[in-house]
Amino acid sequence: MSHTLATRPNSRGSIGRGSTGTAGGGNKVARRVGVVSAVAVVSGFGLALLGPALSASAITAPTPAPTPTSPSLNGLIQSTLNGPNGTPSASVLVIIGITLLSIAPSLILMVSSFTKIFVVLAMTRNALGLQTIPPNQVLAGLALFISIFIMWPVISNINVHALQPYLNGSLDLQHAITLAEVPLRHFMVANTRQEDLALMTRAAGRPNPTSPETVSLSTLIPAFMISELRSAFIIGFVIFIPFLVVDLVVSSSLMAMGMMMLPPVMVSLPFKILLFVLVDGWGLLITTLVGSYGGIH
Repeated sequence: MSHTLATRPNSRGSIGRGSTGTAGGGNKVARRVGVVSAVAVVSGFGLALLGPALSASAITAPTPAPTPTSPSLNGLIQSTLNGPNGTPSASVLVIIGITLLSIAPSLILMVSSFTKIFVVLAMTRNALGLQTIPPNQVLAGLALFISIFIMWPVISNINVHALQPYLNGSLDLQHAITLAEVPLRHFMVANTRQEDLALMTRAAGRPNPTSPETVSLSTLIPAFMISELRSAFIIGFVIFIPFLVVDLVVSSSLMAMGMMMLPPVMVSLPFKILLFVLVDGWGLLITTLVGSYGGIH
């Protein structure tokens, strides 16, 4: 009897613990079922939203790539060279100005009368026996302004027919260069020998031109420079003759007087300077140089 009563509480306790464990396991199962249900609902909702888009992307064919085309520079060059009203832009004028300043010495030497005038002035100084008087800067400045004086009609023609129309926007750059070339070519052809043109044409391996006006600039410019140097040496030879006569007379006089130790150049120098001043040598020299180009037209 006592043994039966003693075992009853244990059986009740085991029964209570079993019911509690069963309730806890049920709660965990319920929570897992709820999470799975929520994930399923969200997945279904997402598929409902993305389904049409996925099906459309699967059906629609991809857009073909456009065919590449070569870039065109016409609009870019036009907008760069010309301003809004057709006149050249300020940046283009600055570039042209800097370019002209950088190549101005070469242009002056190649296509103007500067080379001939400077050579004649230098030979005149040597004929007088003056090595550094006048200095090279003075001779170069005098030759530059005489060249401007001689070529002023050419410069005016280029300014009127090429430069001003280009600045006003009535001409483009290519036509302005073509019009500027015409008076410069006429000046060089008028002062170039036919023999020098034929020489440069044969050296270039080109056929004979039909007329001097059709000669290319690459042939005309060196032929013009050769002709200028030839004319300068001829004028220099004529200038040397009277001063050479003075040197011979002074040398003979010193030899006759037995003054062999006295340099003849020192004695003849004052007489040559006096002769040059008395005959107005600078005036004759400038007149000859200007007249060799046919004067100013």
